[in-house]
Amino acid sequence: MTDVTRRWMVGALMGGGVVAAAGRAAAVADLRPHARPATGVRPELRQSASNAHPDRHAHARSAEDLIAEAKLGGQVAFLVADARTGQVLEGHNVDLAMPPASVAKTLTTAYALETLGKDYRFKTQVVITGPVANGRVQGDLILWGGGDPTLSSDGLAALASQVAKAGIKGITGRFLVADGALPHVAIIDPTQPPEANYNPGISGLNLDFNRVYFSWEKRPDGWAVRMEAWASANRPLVRATQMTVVDRGLPYYVYNVENGVEKWSVSSRVLTQKGARWLPVREPGAYAGDAFHSLAAARGIDLPAPQTTSASPAGTVVAVNESADLRTILRAMLKYSTNVTAEIVGMTASLKRGVPVTTLAQSAAAMNAWAKQRFGISPRLIDHSGLGSTNRVTVSDLVTLLRNTEGSLRDILKPFLLLNDRGNLKRHSGVRIVAKSGTLNFVSNLAGYETTPHGRELVFAMICGDVARCDAVPQDQRENPPGFHHWLFEAHMLHNRLLARWAEVYDA
Repeated sequence: MTDVTRRWMVGALMGGGVVAAAGRAAAVADLRPHARPATGVRPELRQSASNAHPDRHAHARSAEDLIAEAKLGGQVAFLVADARTGQVLEGHNVDLAMPPASVAKTLTTAYALETLGKDYRFKTQVVITGPVANGRVQGDLILWGGGDPTLSSDGLAALASQVAKAGIKGITGRFLVADGALPHVAIIDPTQPPEANYNPGISGLNLDFNRVYFSWEKRPDGWAVRMEAWASANRPLVRATQMTVVDRGLPYYVYNVENGVEKWSVSSRVLTQKGARWLPVREPGAYAGDAFHSLAAARGIDLPAPQTTSASPAGTVVAVNESADLRTILRAMLKYSTNVTAEIVGMTASLKRGVPVTTLAQSAAAMNAWAKQRFGISPRLIDHSGLGSTNRVTVSDLVTLLRNTEGSLRDILKPFLLLNDRGNLKRHSGVRIVAKSGTLNFVSNLAGYETTPHGRELVFAMICGDVARCDAVPQDQRENPPGFHHWLFEAHMLHNRLLARWAEVYDA
């Protein structure tokens, strides 16, 4: 039976087991943070406000039937409410804490927007510590990162061009890479496979989403490999991350850091004749400095080997690269679910609030505390991206968050198109949905806003998760565990069937 706990229902309804049937909505719950009682709702909202009619929708399959038909195992939690009034329409396991996966990025977005402002921009600068004489800086040249999560090799090339236009051809001192704007985090989630490109390191200087482009080709005399900082127009070869092809079975990829150089080896048995893939970068400051060194040399600027420093430099700024505004960055983050962006903007926001942060968990704890104070919700996140499988959140907390941040979130979420029962797009359903999805192994989530054909505005959250099965996947299978694609398809179909049900049953 669909259950909505007392937290979401009128106290007089006496606890769990109260449901929203196919044709009648449950009593109203107030989702607003300052007006919601702990175990009840505002007196004026103690009414049924469903516009659905039992006779008209008797044919609609119940949510319980849809969940049973999916045969996902584990647990399913969902909640759907009227976005305008906060009236709870239907819910199941609404207070069960489950992994949010990338749906956690909605909270990170709200946190960053409120803390930094939608117009916030990240800067990457080149600073010199002495005058320029005969084309040479009489001192150091510093590549100074401001935490930009979107800096690309094209952006670095633009900086190098500005340096060249300033008449600089070389330096007498050091080439420093200042990456201390954010603490260095070597990896987001240590339980992921080492080669997972969505799980890189983070620092105050980041490049190409902290990924390196590894390409290979088998030749008669052996394997030719390239490691490049790949962007649309500039693709410098890098030496700060290196690859060796070896003949072995498992593990396919092995990673080590030696004297600041990232060293990979890959099994030849996993390589095709010719191909390429992204790999994560875990020493992003050194990686960016190496790429800038090559890009500067291509523009006639002679620099010594880069040295990293966490200190903020003092000197004369000779080149600046500025990111897009934060709202634009977050829109892309929500669309492409870039973990590195989420972690960077989350940590930047925590530091802006004066929180002493050296780890992702410390920053996530500050965001959790902010969410508790701001919305009255209690997420238990250990990072800002949702990548860690021990992150926990409830669908009731997600709906509360979404309803209270609709003005900042709705316009930057990705449109979601309904599928029919065969998995094909419903192009003319009359339903409009914007949402954030999230996926881990045997976890599939969706949360956002739904507009029914007659214009009723709904807010919803769904989490499908077989957590025990997720945790049991061996590390070397986590990029493609057996049975996952079928499970994920059925989870996506359940999402679609619930959304289609709500659009029909709760239409205005």
